[in-house]
Amino acid sequence: MSGKKIAVAVTGASGSIYARLLLQKLEGLKEQCAEVCVVLSDTAKYVWKTELGDESYDRFPFRYFGKTDFTAPFASGSAGYDALIVAPCSMGTLGRIAGGISNDLVTRGADVMLKERRRLILVVRETPYNLVHIRNMETVTLAGGIICPATPSFYSAPQTIEEAVMTVIDRVLDLAGLDTRSFRWGNVKKNGDS
Repeated sequence: MSGKKIAVAVTGASGSIYARLLLQKLEGLKEQCAEVCVVLSDTAKYVWKTELGDESYDRFPFRYFGKTDFTAPFASGSAGYDALIVAPCSMGTLGRIAGGISNDLVTRGADVMLKERRRLILVVRETPYNLVHIRNMETVTLAGGIICPATPSFYSAPQTIEEAVMTVIDRVLDLAGLDTRSFRWGNVKKNGDS
């Protein structure tokens, strides 16, 4: 089977909607993915239930791994994963990645992506940033990671929270090398256009 091998990690930062829409979009792009693996922290599951009102995080047709299951394929560079997307990415997770601390599957997967020069995309979700956050983002960027803040764009005139969040998710999937068939700059409606 051809296609990208994508790993998704969900941490305990606020913004479970980003994770849900990411997984939904990946489900719809299955023809572009050879495999999708998912890991959620315990806090991610709690925040998902709190923010989204359900426990649907494990309903997607992907391979799931526990947070300390280092048998997951993306815990080794030899598995040849193309990208790890951490969405949302907490500042604690960012700090451990920046410090090279591989104490769970999320941080080990991130370390693998960096050492193999593959795509590590961190959808950081915090506001405001303090100087430690900024320096950690700089460190990850210098190591080859991509910081993609959970900051929606509005030139596509999103009408719902989901549409606004999708502006970030589509960008993340572009960064991971997938064709999202999403809104592109230049297709902006002008006032009065229908």
